[in-house]
Amino acid sequence: MKSKSLAQVTDFDLKLLRIFKTVSECGSFSAAESLLGITRSAISLNMSDLEKRLGMRLCQRGRSGFALTDEGREILRHSDSMMAAIENFRQQVNQMHKQLRGEFNIGIINNLVTQPRMKITHALDSLRASGPDIRLNISMMTASDIERGLMDGRLHVGALPLTSPISGLDYMQLYDEKSNLYCSSKHPLFSQETPPDDAQLMQFDAVAPGFRMTAEAIGMHQKLHCTATASDREGIAFLILTGRFIGFLPDHYAAQWVEKAQMRAVAPVRLHFSSKIGIATRTGRRANAILEKFIQSLDL
Repeated sequence: MKSKSLAQVTDFDLKLLRIFKTVSECGSFSAAESLLGITRSAISLNMSDLEKRLGMRLCQRGRSGFALTDEGREILRHSDSMMAAIENFRQQVNQMHKQLRGEFNIGIINNLVTQPRMKITHALDSLRASGPDIRLNISMMTASDIERGLMDGRLHVGALPLTSPISGLDYMQLYDEKSNLYCSSKHPLFSQETPPDDAQLMQFDAVAPGFRMTAEAIGMHQKLHCTATASDREGIAFLILTGRFIGFLPDHYAAQWVEKAQMRAVAPVRLHFSSKIGIATRTGRRANAILEKFIQSLDL
């Protein structure tokens, strides 16, 4: 494709770049149809227009599937930075007008919704009530992805376990989360009346988290014969419910299965640990009225 200079970035260019970003995240034109609300042929025309505007091939599409070119990956990276700058400009204007308008991006680890102290839920409710023009974007992510999203500006705030704070982020505690060791109704330990000792525990397969843990949590998992891992708590629950694994889950998350007699805690007096759950923001962040309202609504 013949190279050319881009004289200026228009609203039409921004529209095309947003379509390009959505297609890239979905991995194909067909998968992006429902999100964009336009047909594959319209998406293809828009992509062709963008490539002509930029003078470079952004992706390969055809029978072999969809794949970004090297130039496409670079354009995607630069467009993300530009979109973040535009959003930052809008936030600064909002600050001047004292009006809550714009996007609010929050990353949350899985399964916090069952936490009885629903601080995040109440804060989101308060935020929405204070500004009908606020667009809330929630992403369920791992703790590491949340930290990366905060550092590169894609997220305004994240809710995650406070295990090992990293430089460049500020953390605030929300609550303590207690986890017990659980087995399912299909597991031999479910009907055992006496709590298992350490030797007996090692006879059963267990699942360990694939994410960072506190020293206390690591110590508890060292008592188990861990033969499987899971990237999040939902994955741990899946394996426990097979009846072939035991594993630690937050009490508030496991309660739904305990109430149905599908799970029970194993030796809860001695096999448990607590984790601190909190929010994180980027250190030295720019003034953001929406974020400050959200933090204020958490009633920390």
